[in-house]
Amino acid sequence: QVQLVESGGGLVQAGGSLKLSCGVSGSIFSINAGNWYRQAPGKQRDWVAGISTSGIRTYADSVKGRFTISRDSAKRTVYLQMNSLKPEDTAVYYCNVFVRFEDGRGFDSWGRGTQITVSS
Repeated sequence: QVQLVESGGGLVQAGGSLKLSCGVSGSIFSINAGNWYRQAPGKQRDWVAGISTSGIRTYADSVKGRFTISRDSAKRTVYLQMNSLKPEDTAVYYCNVFVRFEDGRGFDSWGRGTQITVSS
């Protein structure tokens, strides 16, 4: 069974920084592509950032230049460094990781989310 656990959320003032972590546990062979999404109250879940299997990073325009996604395959963890936070970044943040099992099967897994609140 694959489990993703996000951590690092909380309350921060505008202009501050937070770093989210998404740890993957379970009997997997590797983690591949990773993404972060967010969902503000009353809004749809939006994609925020992604890192491909080869390490290519992409970002939503709203966070480009402020957020950085990274991955530590040995630790089975995907990170999201968030700088210059704005009140509009307030949302529940979800990680999404594609994992591989030893038999070659892939599985797209999701975390339960962590709350980020940015005060003005």
